[in-house]
This record gives sequence, C-alpha cells and structure tokens, in this order.
Amino acid sequence: MQALSRQQLVLLVLLTIVWGVNWPVMKVGVTGYPPLTFRALSMWLGLPILAGALVVLKVPFTVRRGQWREVLGLAAANMFVWHLCIILAVQTLSSGRAAILGYTMPIFSAVIGALWFGAALTRRAWLGVGAAAIGVALLLWHELTQLAGRPTGVLLALVAAATWAVGTQLLRRTRLDLQTLTITFWMTAMTTVVMTAAALLFESSQWRLPHPAAAGAIVFNAILIFGFAQAAWFALARGLPPLASTLSVMLIPVLGVFSGALWLGEAVHWQDWAAVVLMTVAIASVLWPARTRTL
Repeated sequence: MQALSRQQLVLLVLLTIVWGVNWPVMKVGVTGYPPLTFRALSMWLGLPILAGALVVLKVPFTVRRGQWREVLGLAAANMFVWHLCIILAVQTLSSGRAAILGYTMPIFSAVIGALWFGAALTRRAWLGVGAAAIGVALLLWHELTQLAGRPTGVLLALVAAATWAVGTQLLRRTRLDLQTLTITFWMTAMTTVVMTAAALLFESSQWRLPHPAAAGAIVFNAILIFGFAQAAWFALARGLPPLASTLSVMLIPVLGVFSGALWLGEAVHWQDWAAVVLMTVAIASVLWPARTRTL
C-alpha cells in the first residue's frame, strides 16, 4: 500500500467534503427539475472553469490521433454510465442512501481488481474491503424495505458504482502519456455531449429555467464538482493504487448521510455511527504506512 503525500491528503480532505455535501445538494437540485438537464447544465458551466485551469497551469489540451480511442473508453467507464445512472438514482432515492449505493464502488473495485486484473490483495487490504462492506450494510439497515420498493433506483446506483470501479482500474493502468488534467478535460467534454444528448432525447419537453434551489445546485456542481472535484479524484485515482484510491474516499457516503440528515431531515441511527468507525478502519487499512522491519 502507498501512503498519501501531503498534496494528496489535502486533495482527499477537500474532495471528501465537496463530494459528501453534494449528495443533498443534488437531491435538492433534481427535486422538481429534470435530472439529466440538471447534470448537462452543470457540465456546460463547469467545462470552461476546467479549461481555464488548464490555461492557467499551462497544461496542453492536445491529444494525439491514436490516443482518442483510449480517452473515449476511459470516459465511458469513468463518467458516461456513472453520471447518467447516478443522477437518475438520486431523484428516486434519498440523498444519503444514493450516496451509500454509489460508494459500493470500492468494494466492486477490489473484487474486479483481484478477479479481472489479477491484483494481489494483502490481508490488511481484505480487512479494509470487509470493513467497508459491513459499513455499507449498516448504513442501509433501515432502508432495505424502502429500497425494495424502488428497484430501479437501486439498480441504477449499483450499475453506476460497478462501472465506475472498472473505470478506476483502467485509469490507474492507462499508459497514456497525457497529464491528468488533459484527460479530465476531454472526458468531461465528451460526457457533456452525452448528457446533453440524453437530456434532449428524454427531457426536451420538460425544459424550463431552473427554480432558485436548482440554479444554486447547478452552480455548486459546475464550480466545485466539475471545476475541482472531478479533476482531484482522477489525480488521486491515477497516482495511487486502485484499492488505496477507492477506499480512501469511503467517508464520502458517511458525510452524505449526515449532511442529508441535517439539511433534508433524513433519519440517522446508531448503525450510521457504527459505519463511521468501519469506514475509518477501511481507510486506515490501505493508507496507514506499513510497519518497517529493522534488522
């Protein structure tokens, strides 16, 4: 396992806060407003911010002709399916529970890495995966009956999580000699086109100006999610081993549950508190420096 550098730790803390709080923000945004349109507008406003970051940091936009196919594949696995499915799931489920289901991704990632990519997991890594799985189960304790009545939302969230897990594995293993911001920009641009096409196809009859709460949520997503968090995540996912990068964000669904409780009045139970401890164990299991042997 690989310890976080100071820069990665700062990115992780900021990412956890922004992504965690965004779950109730998205729920507010898609309540009474078309979800695909919500996501497309957020991306269109966020894309110039991301482009500005490349200009300021003097990161090239150039992608060579032979590299576009792999960039497209990374975008499909990391963003197309995730953004299409999860925003529809958020409209159907409570914000906290959508976050929990979405962040089953690290569990999928560990299993996919071991079975598909032949990744060897240490005993401590399996401890982290097990702790994360039990934490997810506890967070869903009081929701199983309700979720059973919302199979579409549950299925969408799980498909989003599993596909994102594959994308994380692929991103970590890519041999593209492109900077992470360059890849992030073009994946976001491609996803913006996909989300816009989906919104046009399925929601054009519902298009209207967003109400104030939806407008605020769109701006939040544009600036903090697509202008910052998406790039921060891809930097972590590309710079750390897949298991470390995925389990390291397991506090996000916990923050999603508690921020949803404070903001939207969603219930919090003892199982949620126990899940906090388990998620902390999961993170520590992959990020805590290994003990070095001395002769």
